[in-house]
Amino acid sequence: MSWQAYVDDHLLCDIDGLGLHLSAAAIIGQDGSVWAQSSSFPQFKPEEINGIITDFNEPGHLAPTGLHLGGVKYMVIQGEPGAVIRGKKGSGGVTIKKTSQALVFGLYEEPVTPGQCNMVVERLGDYLVDQGL
Repeated sequence: MSWQAYVDDHLLCDIDGLGLHLSAAAIIGQDGSVWAQSSSFPQFKPEEINGIITDFNEPGHLAPTGLHLGGVKYMVIQGEPGAVIRGKKGSGGVTIKKTSQALVFGLYEEPVTPGQCNMVVERLGDYLVDQGL
């Protein structure tokens, strides 16, 4: 399966059969290379990905400054240190799951809930971890 298929079929899937979808998604290598992304995924800066990687290695790094992605600032909310980072901005947010080689991103806006975004992103991330990716 291509990386783009993982984004299109697993991250941008119909959530719980409700006709809800993440607003954007991507799989990005830990070196900052884009493996696959939705057309709506924001154009990010390398330093934004570097900050996210640093937070996975040093949990709490982003808390004082916020998580930035595509120039948008998200307030960092409780995640799982070293495994999941969650951010919130207004009625939307972002979930990022770290695998051994990549970062799985999901962005959402209402009516999608943070829990639904977490479920979609973390399910694919856990699968990739199980595959050694």
